Amino acid sequence: MAWLQLIIDTHPDRANAIGDWLEEHEAQAVTFVDGEDTPMYEPKIGEVKLWPDTRITGLYDSEFDVFAVEQALSAAGLLAAEDKTKIEQLEDKDWIREWMDSFHPMQFGQRLWICPSWREVPDANAVNVMLDPGLAFGTGTHPTTALCLEWLDGLAMQDTLVVDFGCGSGILGVAALKLGAKHCIGIDIDPQALIATQANAERNEVGDKFDVYLPDNQPSCQAEVVVANILSGPLLELRETITAFCKPGGRLVLSGILAEQVTNIEQAYAQDFDLEPSAIKGEWARVSGVRRTSVR
Repeated sequence: MAWLQLIIDTHPDRANAIGDWLEEHEAQAVTFVDGEDTPMYEPKIGEVKLWPDTRITGLYDSEFDVFAVEQALSAAGLLAAEDKTKIEQLEDKDWIREWMDSFHPMQFGQRLWICPSWREVPDANAVNVMLDPGLAFGTGTHPTTALCLEWLDGLAMQDTLVVDFGCGSGILGVAALKLGAKHCIGIDIDPQALIATQANAERNEVGDKFDVYLPDNQPSCQAEVVVANILSGPLLELRETITAFCKPGGRLVLSGILAEQVTNIEQAYAQDFDLEPSAIKGEWARVSGVRRTSVR
């Protein structure tokens, strides 16, 4: 099926109103992206940030009169004189197949491979995690996930209980189980993430070892290994909750942290953990350590 895109470069003060108007006038999808490749860092909880130069794209069926949409949007007074608009034809592709073709098996550390469920494993004797991320975050391609997977590969996981806090697709918890952990508890605020986690655990034949929870009914327990690949804001705000999941002598790994945020995370978690040297991959970082058996 062919599509047309109405592309609008505008200021963020007008972006939400324009996006809402497009959704109300038969756009099949509306997306917001950075028009000038400007870095955008983590927002505060409840805050929605848009780039200083925002590009909005409305997607329409090729038979739809997109020129009329553009004119009506202008007549509604939502466009400023400096806003730029254009209409482009979107190439007809099997987008799901294109994404699947771009996702290849990846090795992390010495033992661990993350393999798309639709591809052959490169090493049958390795620890292979077969992954279908679905709608949840976590494929191994992002540096934060890669940093955590490399850390897990370096641990002796036998007979450990693992808490995957912010489990997403379940990739970290499933990897821990495949590396020898006895059980994993996954927690996420997104019900879709829990569905994806359960599906990936079943695909890897560890479904009976992986329990998932929303935060409202998360269990009270202490684990030998706790992983939390979320964002620095929640890592700071939920420090006590995350720490409580880690038993004295247990191991903790945190990611979703920008390199310039490492010091704040280290200072917060140094209250309870003997920290290892933090690892940096590009703009992203990993903080890890062992929970002390006594308070300083």
